[in-house]
Amino acid sequence: MKRKQRLTIPKFKQMKVDKNPITMITAYDYPSAILAEEAGVDMILVGDSLGNVVLGYDSTLPVTIDDMVYHTRSVVRGAQDTFVVADMPFMTYHGSVDQTLRNVARLMQEGRAHAVKMEGGAEIALAVDAVVKAGVPVVGHIGLTPQSVHQIGGFRVQGKIPEDAKRLLEDAKALERAGAFAIVLELVTEEVATYISEQLNIPTIGIGAGRGCDGQVLVFHDVVTYASPYRNKKFVKTYVDVGSLIRQGISQYVQEVKEGSFPAPEHVFTAEDTVVESLYGARKQERKAETVQ
Repeated sequence: MKRKQRLTIPKFKQMKVDKNPITMITAYDYPSAILAEEAGVDMILVGDSLGNVVLGYDSTLPVTIDDMVYHTRSVVRGAQDTFVVADMPFMTYHGSVDQTLRNVARLMQEGRAHAVKMEGGAEIALAVDAVVKAGVPVVGHIGLTPQSVHQIGGFRVQGKIPEDAKRLLEDAKALERAGAFAIVLELVTEEVATYISEQLNIPTIGIGAGRGCDGQVLVFHDVVTYASPYRNKKFVKTYVDVGSLIRQGISQYVQEVKEGSFPAPEHVFTAEDTVVESLYGARKQERKAETVQ
């Protein structure tokens, strides 16, 4: 397969101008990153959603910087020609500037990310500014911010009232002024997300934010239904059900091992008669007959 050219920040911004939608998907390990790159996505997000879909947590809050470094490094190895963004996990960019930059440095140097993503609006603008000035590209994230789920009262759609719409727009503009090169809008009403996208010079990437964003992002496991049990989500379209295929395949494997039909003759390696005789001696023919049966 011909290697593609990794997209750059100027190219992402030009895609907004050209109305060429940006495609982003999450990936959390080497094989999923390879598949995402082969499928032609423009950008991969190593999301802290790995806490829910890979590590089995009930939220993103327990995810650590060590977790993010480990998974980001795996993804970058798999998707060497795709722009990879790594999430800054909970409370890793809300302390001092020095602490924030140390955590960012780990994702960039150890994780080999090409950019980091930070949740929040105007309240994190100073942190975003410091990271950008240190030479690190930043993607913002507003709307439903899972790291603040307890504070905002659960997984609620944002932008349903005028006050929310105004706050979201102010947050988006604050992030743009701070130097973010793109912003994820999560669970935002379509009308508000479209208006924000029109007011910004940087791309917006929506997840549950309607058709007016400059791009879309979905979770890998949602796109391919890789979960059990799987919970349907209004803003997600699943394109293939690999979970059922995986479960079916493993169930068949278990059944065949139990009934003795696997391994079959075509799955085994045979030794020369001299080897069998050295092991079993006079029982050589008897043993070979038992093996054939």
